[in-house]
Amino acid sequence: MGNLFGKKKSATRVTEQDKAVLQLKQQRDKLKQYQKRISQQLEKERLLAKQLLKDGKKEKALLLLKKKRYQEQLLDKTETQISNLEHMVQDIEFAQIEMKVIEGLKVGNSCLKKMHEVMSIEEVEKIMDETQDAIEYQRQIDEMLSGSLTQEDEDAVLAELKAITQEDVALPEVPEEALPTVPEKRGEGGRAKEPKKEALAV
Repeated sequence: MGNLFGKKKSATRVTEQDKAVLQLKQQRDKLKQYQKRISQQLEKERLLAKQLLKDGKKEKALLLLKKKRYQEQLLDKTETQISNLEHMVQDIEFAQIEMKVIEGLKVGNSCLKKMHEVMSIEEVEKIMDETQDAIEYQRQIDEMLSGSLTQEDEDAVLAELKAITQEDVALPEVPEEALPTVPEKRGEGGRAKEPKKEALAV
């Protein structure tokens, strides 16, 4: 019973590339969060600078706008870093796909090599040549048969075919017992009439 509930989950195979992709995505997400926070702060500082100008505090407003400009430059750099991270993620993922393709090609090449070991080019050529020779031989026989027989030969072949067919027909057996004798009848002059000859069908 313990085995039913205590089955170990099959360990998932996490490669170094997978770990690298995960770390890059985490860094990208952190930069996006930072970018969002700075964008919100810049909007607040712009409104604050506007208020300072209304209040006549021009120097403070100017200082705040300088700070805002600096943060905007940081924001641009952040955008570039995010773009670089996304490119790296794509490159690693594409490299993983390429590795799988290469592995597939290796397996395919191995199968082809085994197939080539079983049947070489010479063996295939030999089989093709033998097949071609057999076809050519049959063609020559057909040409000889069709060209050498006259109409008389054709008739003889058909007559022989008919004779062979009739050999298979069962004929009735001839009886072996002797035929019954017919008593002699006396005719005029005391001579016996010759019995009528009956044709026996054999």
